[in-house]
Amino acid sequence: MNALPIEEEAAHPQPQSLTDLFVSFTLLALQGFGGVLAIVQRELVEKKRWMTREEFIEDWAVAQIMPGPNVINLSLMIGGRYFGLKGAMAALAGMLTVPLAIALLLALVYAQFGGHPGVAGALRGMAAVAAGLIAATGLRLFGALKNNVLGLRLCIGFGVLCFAAIALLRWPLAYVLLGLGSVACVLAFRKLTP
Repeated sequence: MNALPIEEEAAHPQPQSLTDLFVSFTLLALQGFGGVLAIVQRELVEKKRWMTREEFIEDWAVAQIMPGPNVINLSLMIGGRYFGLKGAMAALAGMLTVPLAIALLLALVYAQFGGHPGVAGALRGMAAVAAGLIAATGLRLFGALKNNVLGLRLCIGFGVLCFAAIALLRWPLAYVLLGLGSVACVLAFRKLTP
C-alpha cells in the first residue's frame, strides 16, 4: 500500500513503538484462533484505528494473494509500513511466538485425547462458529465497497462469481484469483487512469 498523505497520516493513530507492535499482534493472534478475519478487522480498524475499512480491504486482498497465511502477510505489511523491516519482524514475532507455544501444547493434549468422541464433536462445533465469523465479517465490510473504484454492482458481481467458482464449481483458488483478480485489476486500472 502507498503511504498516506501527511494530513491523513496525522489523523491516523499508529503503533507507538516496536514493543507496541509486538504486543498488539501477540494479543491479536491470541484472540484469533479459528476466526482471525473478524478479529483482525475489529482490532485494526475499529479499536486501534491503524487503518480505515477501505485500507483494510485493500491490504487484506493483497495479503490473500500472497503465499502464506493471510494474517501473517497482513502483519508484515502493517509492521513494515510503520517501522520498516524491524517493524515487519516485530509484528511477525508477535503473531507467531506465543501462539506457537500454545499450539504445541494443544498438540500434545490432542495426541492424548483426540480419539475421544467429545473432542471430535467440539471441533465440529467450532468449525461452524468459524464459518459464522467469516460471514459476519464479510457483511460488516460490505459497506466499504460503496467507495470502491469499480462500484458496488461490479464488486458484488465479482463476489458472486468468486463464490460460484470456488464453492459451487470447486475450481482451485489460484485459478480463480488469477482469472477474476486479473480482470478486476485491469478494470480498476482503466477507471483510475485519466
